[in-house]
Amino acid sequence: MRGDRIRQVWWLAMAVALLCLNACAMVDVSRLKPADVVNERRADVIGSGQLSDGTVQALNGVALTGKQCTQSFADCAGIVEHASGLDEESRLSALSELWLGRALRGDRQPVMDEATLDAYLQSARYAYAYLFYTRRTPAERVFDQRQAKVIAFYDYAVERVVGRWFQELPKLSTGWSRTDLAGWTVLRPDTDLHLRTAPTELLPASSLRFKGLRNVYRRDGFGSEFVAVTPRAPDADAVPWREPRFVAMTGVLAFGGGTLDEVLDTRQVQLLVRDPYRDAAVDIAGRSVPLGANFTAPYGLWLARSGFAVQSIRSLLGRGGLDSPRVLLLQPYDPDRRTVVMLHGLASSPEAWVNVANEVLGDEELRRHYQVWQVYYPTNAPIAVNLLQIRRALDATIRHFDPAGSARATRHMMLVGHSMGGVIARLLVSSSGDRLWSLVPEGTHLSDAKRAKLHRQLAPYLQFSPMPQVDAAVFLAAPHRGTPVARHRLARWVAELIRLPFGVLKELAGVSDLLQEDGGNGAPIHVSNSVGNLSDADPFIVATANLPISPAVRYHSIIGLYKPTGPLQQSSDGVVPYASAHLDGADSEVVIPSWHSVQETPAAILELRRIMRLHLQQVDGAAAAAGKAAGPD
Repeated sequence: MRGDRIRQVWWLAMAVALLCLNACAMVDVSRLKPADVVNERRADVIGSGQLSDGTVQALNGVALTGKQCTQSFADCAGIVEHASGLDEESRLSALSELWLGRALRGDRQPVMDEATLDAYLQSARYAYAYLFYTRRTPAERVFDQRQAKVIAFYDYAVERVVGRWFQELPKLSTGWSRTDLAGWTVLRPDTDLHLRTAPTELLPASSLRFKGLRNVYRRDGFGSEFVAVTPRAPDADAVPWREPRFVAMTGVLAFGGGTLDEVLDTRQVQLLVRDPYRDAAVDIAGRSVPLGANFTAPYGLWLARSGFAVQSIRSLLGRGGLDSPRVLLLQPYDPDRRTVVMLHGLASSPEAWVNVANEVLGDEELRRHYQVWQVYYPTNAPIAVNLLQIRRALDATIRHFDPAGSARATRHMMLVGHSMGGVIARLLVSSSGDRLWSLVPEGTHLSDAKRAKLHRQLAPYLQFSPMPQVDAAVFLAAPHRGTPVARHRLARWVAELIRLPFGVLKELAGVSDLLQEDGGNGAPIHVSNSVGNLSDADPFIVATANLPISPAVRYHSIIGLYKPTGPLQQSSDGVVPYASAHLDGADSEVVIPSWHSVQETPAAILELRRIMRLHLQQVDGAAAAAGKAAGPD
């Protein structure tokens, strides 16, 4: 009896154990937080160091694990490559990620070894095959998360490969057409990037972060984005223009072969180097695909390395720094884009336009139609001197890049000036006639010959006409009639610290000597420096305040309004009175709540972008009307 009881208990225990085993084998479920769901979907070998779900599932399908692939990579890759249980998209995407993981594990030395370079190339090739040689096109997979990951694998692999190849370029002979590297045949890059000299640095745009820029403007697309840095031109001081040394480029790797099998067997690769300002797409594998781009990175790196802040103060005080104007091109010259010229104000530099230029270049429509030049000039010189020198610098730049004067770039140009730069911009489109000669105390003692000599010396400063290439201008917080702030004690103290450029002092000394020759008893001629020149009582600013602007020029005013306490006519931006910044006849005038640095406000940038679009419409409309009036050929 007791034995039967024991047997019953034993059988019951066995039944319970079996039930437990079955229960343990059942599926359990838990709920993830939304953030965890997103992170899990995005996880891959680049972001988390772990294989993505898609690759893990592919490995499960051929009885492999990630650990096995790490321990015996060659066997794992071979099994995945030839397994019959995987569709081609799963196989190729898994191989791209596996080879990328292999490359990342080996990429820990200052100089990448050939095994690691080969792994990156393998990863890029499998991604390339997945994107362009599988049954479905990239457009048909547009909503597949796996495709987004494969593009990321490709882009990162290209970034690392191009960086490694850049180290090899100095070792290659001039005119090389192909070379062998890491077991691959590398063809000479195909490029449409216009660089004056070979770059000395090639920086991945993805690795750069900027402070002081509100936005980073990119264009999603195929390829890896870089900043190519070229050395300073040896003849830079001999010309007034500066071509960009920090240039945007996008790199794409194209692999040999015209079928999936050929691509997977090839060991031939070529780098396609593209200028994203010129190219919105790239032809690859028989398709035209959108080209990726980063338009902010070159601009931000240029500003970060410029030293403009220190230079501008030294130049203002006349203690080194800039001594004559420079025309700075923000991207390689393009004859088919219209030109916007930006002129900064007193004690400033191109940093005055830090977000303005970035927002213009970041606007797709404006970027397609415009290129930006910035005039960098010493702000200690009198306005008349800077006006002459800036005009000469712009004329020389235009002649250099467009000697025939027929390019779209140098017709219908636009000037944009802030503060003193706005005053200069207005004078660049104005006519002086003979109105400014009253500023010179010629006296009656001069002979006709010496009077003619005096006129020859001063005529370039006192007689000017509008730039014929310009038909639009925007003035931001510009003291066209001066400002009483320049008469305040602090401003006068700053003015006393300023040294005029040596060339100006020499010129003035010659004029003064001429006026006092032959018994002349006049005092030496006096010309204000830039601070005094901006006073509302300065003779030059008073004489030029109402010079006529060319009727061919449409102009606009953007004015700051700081702490308004009364009527608009009596307001100011804290520096420039509204009455000084206002111009009759403007096509538009916008008053924005702002301190004097109104050009940096989002509202002013939006208004500038509106004006630039309007300018395009007006120019294109006039051209269409002229063509219609001319009739058929």
